Amino acid sequence: MSRRIFKHQFVPVVDLTTETIDGQRHYVLEDGVTKLKSVTTILGEKTDKSALLEWRKRVGDEEANRVSTQAARRGTSVHNMAEKYLLNEDMTPIFQKEMPINIETFQKFQPVLDKHIGTILGIETPLASKVLKCAGRTDLVAEYDGVLSIIDFKTSKRLKDESHIENYFLQATVYSMMFEWTYNLSVPKIVIMIAVDDESAPQIFIKDRAFYIDKVLEIFRG
Repeated sequence: MSRRIFKHQFVPVVDLTTETIDGQRHYVLEDGVTKLKSVTTILGEKTDKSALLEWRKRVGDEEANRVSTQAARRGTSVHNMAEKYLLNEDMTPIFQKEMPINIETFQKFQPVLDKHIGTILGIETPLASKVLKCAGRTDLVAEYDGVLSIIDFKTSKRLKDESHIENYFLQATVYSMMFEWTYNLSVPKIVIMIAVDDESAPQIFIKDRAFYIDKVLEIFRG
């Protein structure tokens, strides 16, 4: 497989341990005492779940659980391949262990990464903020067309309408704010890449994170 070699300039990180409390993921900070909810958990609490509940009711719990588990496993596999690729690792042994559909999904991202990603500052970077009372790991912090950005990978069975994925933009904005506060480096852009079944190229949403800051502060500090 033809590929390019990515340049790394990784920021120093402190890993965060995780703990499940009342069925929700929390991140434990270095002091061993402070425990913060994950970014996705907080956003999930603020999201209208009526459509999801209606779908679950329509297909039944067993089918809903099967689909959700399958989607989660696929997402994990694709994220893992993207991480290895961006670390310049040999993909051959990785592909030998992966399901073809997961490889096909990852390969939709490859030409976009090759063309647009510049210097990489972080991959699966742990971030936390006592101000926003949350923590998490961001997929990728790198230059995208020369601008430092938070870049997130998603998978989907169908094309996404921008109006339905505001949580994706809010999530990336939170990561950009935490990264900026931690490392004193401006991260003005957020990029969401969505690999869609039956589409040869991923959907790409590039946003100015400043547009979402007020709503992030309302949700996470309210």
